[in-house]
Amino acid sequence: MDPSTQPETPPTSWLNRSVWGFGLASFFSDAGHEAATAALPALLTAVGASPAALGLIEGVADGFASVAKLAGGWIADRPARRKPVAVVGYLVTGLSTGACALASAWPQVLGARSLGWLARGVRGPARDAMLADAVPVGARGRAFGFHRAMDTMGAVAGPALATLVLTVASLRAVFWWSLVPGLLAAFAFAVMVKRDGSTAGKPQRFWQSVGALPSVFRRFLAAVLLFGMGDFARTLLILRASQLLAPTMGVSGAAAAAIILYIGHNLLYAAASYPVGWLADRVNPQRLLVGGYALGTLTAVLAAFATPTLWVLGLLFATAGLTLAFEDTLEGTIASLDVPKALWGTGYGVLATTNGIGDLVSSSLVGLLWARFGPTAGFGFAAVLCLAGTLVLASSGLGGPRRGWPER
Repeated sequence: MDPSTQPETPPTSWLNRSVWGFGLASFFSDAGHEAATAALPALLTAVGASPAALGLIEGVADGFASVAKLAGGWIADRPARRKPVAVVGYLVTGLSTGACALASAWPQVLGARSLGWLARGVRGPARDAMLADAVPVGARGRAFGFHRAMDTMGAVAGPALATLVLTVASLRAVFWWSLVPGLLAAFAFAVMVKRDGSTAGKPQRFWQSVGALPSVFRRFLAAVLLFGMGDFARTLLILRASQLLAPTMGVSGAAAAAIILYIGHNLLYAAASYPVGWLADRVNPQRLLVGGYALGTLTAVLAAFATPTLWVLGLLFATAGLTLAFEDTLEGTIASLDVPKALWGTGYGVLATTNGIGDLVSSSLVGLLWARFGPTAGFGFAAVLCLAGTLVLASSGLGGPRRGWPER
C-alpha cells in the first residue's frame, strides 16, 4: 500500500516529546532575542545612533516579519517542509541576534535584526501547524497554552540573562551570549520535535490558498484585526507607569518600578496560559476569547485613567498579562479548529500577519494620539477599538459548535 494513502495515527498524549521540543525551542529562542532586545538601546547609543534609528530598526524588522508570515504560511501547507523551515528559522534568528555584537554602525544592526525577524516570520506558521498536528484534537488548547507559557518564561529569562552578563562582562558580550540559547532553540527543535506525518495533496497557488480559507475563519480574522488595532505594545504601559510614578519616586525609581511591574505582567502571562488552554479543551474557545478581549478593553480603560498608585498600576499590568494569555493561547487554538488541516499553514500565516498589522497600527495610533492630545485620548481610542473587536467576535457564530469545537 502507498504510505501516503494509509490513515494517519492520531497522537494519544498531548504532553509528548514533540510538545516539550516546541516549548523548549520557544523558551531558548525568546531568552536569546529578549536578552539582545534589552541591550539593544544601549548598543545603539554606543555606536552613536539616535532614538529614530531604534524606531526604524524595529519598524523595518516587524515589516519583514509580517510579510514573511504570509510566505511562511503558504510554504507550511507542504508538511514535508515544515520541520526544515522551522529549524533553519530558529538557527538564523539565533545567529543574526548574536551578529549584532559585531556592529559598528546602526545600519549593520538593522540588517541583522531584519534577517532575524524575517526568519521568525517564516518559521512561525510551520511551527504552529506542527504543534496542532502533534496532539489530539481535544488537547490543542492545553498544547498551545503550554507553548505560550514556555515562550513567555523565555521572555522573563532573557532580560535576566542580559543583566547577569552586564555585571561581569561588556555590553557586546550580551549579544555573544545570546547565541547560546539561540542555538539551543534550533537544536531542541531538530532533536525533540517529531517530523510532521501529515500528507497533502497538490499545493495550491498562494492566492488560491488564501481564497480557500473558510468564511467562518475570515469573520474571526475581522475581529482579530479590530481588536489588534487597539491592543497596543506593552512598552507603552511601561512608559505610562514611569511617567505617573516619576514625580514621587524620581526618574530612576519610577523606571525600576515600571520594570518590576512588567516582569510581574510576564509572569502572570506565563502562569495563566496553560489554565486558559485547559479550559479551551472543555468549552467553546471563542466564548473564552470574548472574555479575553473584554479584559483587553478593560486594560485600555485602566491605562487611560490610571493614577500614580502602585495597586492601580499593578491591576493595570495584571489585566494586560491576562489579556495576552487569552489572546495568544486561544487564537492559535481556534485557527486549528476553524481551518481545514490542508490549509493550516496558510491559516496561521494569515492570522499572524493580521496580528502584525494590528500591532503596527495600534501602537502608532496610541503613540500619536498620546503625543498630540494626552494619554487619556490615546488609550481611550484603543479601548474603543478593543471593544469593537470584542463585539464583532461575540456576534460571530457563538450560537453552536463549529468544526472540531468542544460542545460542552
